[in-house]
Amino acid sequence: MDAVRTPIGRYGGGLAGVRPDDLAAHVVGEIVRRSPGLDPARIDDVLLGDANGAGEDNRDVARMAVLLAGLPPSVPGATVNRLCGSGLEAVIGAARAIALGDASICIAGGVESMSRAPWVLAKPEQPFPRGHEVMHSTTLGWRMSNPRMPQDWTVPLGEGAEILVDRYRISREAQDTFALRSHQLAARAWEAGRYTDEVSPVPGTDVERDESIRPTTTLEALTRLKPVFRPDGTVTAGNSSPLNDGASALLIADPAGADKIGKTPLARIVSRAVTAIEPQLFGIGPVAAAREALRRAGIGWDALSVVELNEAFASQSLACLAEWPELDPEIVNPQGGAIALGHPLGSSGSRILGSLAWQLHRRGGGWGLAAICVGVGQGLAVVLEA
Repeated sequence: MDAVRTPIGRYGGGLAGVRPDDLAAHVVGEIVRRSPGLDPARIDDVLLGDANGAGEDNRDVARMAVLLAGLPPSVPGATVNRLCGSGLEAVIGAARAIALGDASICIAGGVESMSRAPWVLAKPEQPFPRGHEVMHSTTLGWRMSNPRMPQDWTVPLGEGAEILVDRYRISREAQDTFALRSHQLAARAWEAGRYTDEVSPVPGTDVERDESIRPTTTLEALTRLKPVFRPDGTVTAGNSSPLNDGASALLIADPAGADKIGKTPLARIVSRAVTAIEPQLFGIGPVAAAREALRRAGIGWDALSVVELNEAFASQSLACLAEWPELDPEIVNPQGGAIALGHPLGSSGSRILGSLAWQLHRRGGGWGLAAICVGVGQGLAVVLEA
């Protein structure tokens, strides 16, 4: 029925001073405000994705968002975690509840403040330890890994991107060119006003646009950046998604709920799929999920008007495209992707789905696909029709 998100803040940027539960409360409250015909007490559930949950987003951030947004205390809330796919998982869960008749109107989305993710300390195994204790950052990636987990599975995310470079023979130039396209398209979309409908600035901040977009970057500038994960590698800060803060929410309903809301729907959720793969190959997690979602929708790649593929890394996105030769790459992320816009983990899945819904709505109809890779080797995909 509607989709809204915050601008995406860069790490340590304009949204770093905002608690994640306040980010979540903003989009939950805003999506209710934008539907004046909706009685908030009729909302059956609020599901939000959150990948870390180790700091101010603890204790079920979805329920906290409901309360902080001023919704009636009778509205429940649950938080789900499928890492980078958490926001999309929340939407899938809400849509499934509605399809089964367990709910009529739901809010679903996600939130992440990577800037405010805390450092954590494991509890000592004995009192009064004499040695040094190790603190772990909860911002991103593996921490406190189980020693029984094979080392090949627990490589850093960037090393996983380099593995795909080797497997698919992806050049540095191809990655930097893909990243440049993301920034250029994102900047053009903002200038053309195509993000106006879906973005709501957070009160008390000066952030009105996505902070990580670099509209003046060039291929030459990207080429000068050094590899981050291997001394002789090709994955750089420039062809990877940054660390970010943000939140997003979608209003979802069945036909009876839509009548109560009194708005024309943006799109229809047609099908969804989740698949898994070896953890170090997480980047191609969406490959099988997208194929399965299309199969369940009863359509082929040629039916799609827009594809939103979350850009965790340029190499990861290019690897997925190599596995989808039937897909026209020109319809992928036509308004830029996460390399430019940002990747606030728990929000990214619902962000790409909301953006997809708005794009299909502005086109006057069509089929769309949202797909996202998930750390530890999973993939999610959802098909929309407008």
